[in-house]
Amino acid sequence: MAFLCRRYKVSRSGFYAWLGRDGSKRLRNDQALGTRIERIHRDSGARYGSPRVHEVLRREGICCSNKCVARLMRELGLRARVSRLYRKGSGVVRRFFAKTGNLRLDEPLPTRTDQIWVGDLTYLRLGKRWRYLATVMDLFSRRIVGWTLARNRTTEVTLRALKRAISARTPKPGLLFHSDRGIEYSAYGYQDYLKANGIVPSMNRPRNCQDNAHMESFFHS
Repeated sequence: MAFLCRRYKVSRSGFYAWLGRDGSKRLRNDQALGTRIERIHRDSGARYGSPRVHEVLRREGICCSNKCVARLMRELGLRARVSRLYRKGSGVVRRFFAKTGNLRLDEPLPTRTDQIWVGDLTYLRLGKRWRYLATVMDLFSRRIVGWTLARNRTTEVTLRALKRAISARTPKPGLLFHSDRGIEYSAYGYQDYLKANGIVPSMNRPRNCQDNAHMESFFHS
């Protein structure tokens, strides 16, 4: 120890004084807050992530930022337990997607408008907030024939864009509508609306986002 003190030009009395000193105020605050976070996470059955833990702390009168909570949870190795929307291998889900495959694979390129439409959903940052943009594109003209912008990502967002496209173009029965396999498009309400208007649904193959490359390209540009 004496050698290290001489090497780094630190007095031995100063080193031992530092060694016996309590941690910094920030360290002590982090330790106290970490104890509370562990308790909240444990009481939630490990279901709470940093936003919900932060909300509980706020209700308990603890003033701290969500970033601070997220940092401490990472340091403590605490993660939220994710619940599955569907059971793996669910027969209902498999049968649904088996009935709604990628029909575009067998279709030639469109030769006129309102023959094949494609749709997708993306998010945009407007100021300090996020907004969700749903669009419908006519594959022949590459024109956006319906769109909507909303605060929340729901089936109603994509459905509203589709309704605007139908109202603007009045397509004939048999139109093919292609999208990804997101819940906003696979929801029963959305699929029922397609069929009620004589529109044939088509969806990406599993793990093949390039199946909807035209919409992906539009969003990237």
